[in-house]
Amino acid sequence: MSIRIQTEDFDLSAELDRLRSDHRDIGAVVSFVGTVRDVNDDDGILSMELEHYPGMTEAALEEIESRARQRWDILDSIIIHRVGVLKPADQIVLVAVASRHRGEAFRACEYMIDALKTQAPFWKKEQTAKGGVRWVKAKDSDESALKKW
Repeated sequence: MSIRIQTEDFDLSAELDRLRSDHRDIGAVVSFVGTVRDVNDDDGILSMELEHYPGMTEAALEEIESRARQRWDILDSIIIHRVGVLKPADQIVLVAVASRHRGEAFRACEYMIDALKTQAPFWKKEQTAKGGVRWVKAKDSDESALKKW
């Protein structure tokens, strides 16, 4: 298990290689990469600033990963979440799961990203093309996605 909060970008290929390097019994690796969109509610986005609560954020991510391990046969996982100022198309988050079987990996990865969206203490502030700054509010659809688990 690897959980990191960082300002620097990550290399998806290198992270997936690292995930697989210690396991010969992996049959599937499933990953999700979230990126900054250039539009939200029809407003152009110039940048997004992400903040977190150090210590509390890592603990929340560890709990999410632990719950996934209890439900699915996970051999290893990675959660990387960036903070700081990001531009459109920048990578924000990586959730990757390794398992013996693809179904387990898919379900665990989807659960982890759904839980992260609603249970990890991150705050997002957008700078719009119109010159405004706004905090990104939680979406009802994110809460609904988590309820299915």
